Amino acid sequence: MPPQSNTARRSHAERTHESDQKMLTAAVELITDKGLDNMTLKAVGERAGYSRGLAGYRFGSRQGLFEFIMHSVGEQWLERLSSATRDLAGVEAMQAAVQAHCDLCCSNEAPVRAFYILWMSAVSPGSDTREVVNNIDQRRKLDVAQWVFQENKHATPGYADALAAQFSSTIIGIVYHWLANPDDKVAVTAQHNQLIHTMVQLMQPGKSS
Repeated sequence: MPPQSNTARRSHAERTHESDQKMLTAAVELITDKGLDNMTLKAVGERAGYSRGLAGYRFGSRQGLFEFIMHSVGEQWLERLSSATRDLAGVEAMQAAVQAHCDLCCSNEAPVRAFYILWMSAVSPGSDTREVVNNIDQRRKLDVAQWVFQENKHATPGYADALAAQFSSTIIGIVYHWLANPDDKVAVTAQHNQLIHTMVQLMQPGKSS
C-alpha cells in the first residue's frame, strides 16, 4: 500500500482537531448547563455528535478531558493576556492584565465559566484538576512578582511573593462572586478596579519595607 500523501495526513489532523473542538464545546455546555457530575465522557461524545466511545478513546478518562479543557481555555487566556500586556511592564502590565480579566468575566463566555468551575472543584479531595490548577496559579504568581520587581527595583523577594499571593487570592474571590452572580457586571468591574487600585499602591517604591 502506498504511503499516505501529505494532504491525507493533514486532512486527518484537521478532522481530529475539529472533533476535539466539538467535544470541547460539548463538555463546556454540559458543565455550565448541567454541572460537573453530569459531564460524562459518554455524554460529551453524544452531545458532540459522535459515537459514545470517542471521547473515552481520545481523552482516556474524565481527568484527561478536564485537563484538555483547562489547557485549551488556559491557552486562549494566555493569548489574550500576552496581547493585553505586550510592550508593557510593572504597574501598566498589571493594570492591563486585570482589565483583560475583567473583560473576560463580564463577557460571561461559557468556556471561561467552565474553566473556573473546574478550578473551584480542585479543592475537593481526590480532585482530578488540582495539579493543573496549582501549575496555573503558580504561573500567575510568577507574573505578578515580575511586575512588582519591574516597578520597584528595591522590592524584596518576600514582599513580591506576598503581593503575588494577595493578587491571586483576590482574583479567585472575584471569580467566585462572578460565578455565583454572572449578571452582576457592576460589582465584578468594581472589584477588579479595587484590585488595580490596591496593587498600584502596594507596588510603588517605598512600600516594600
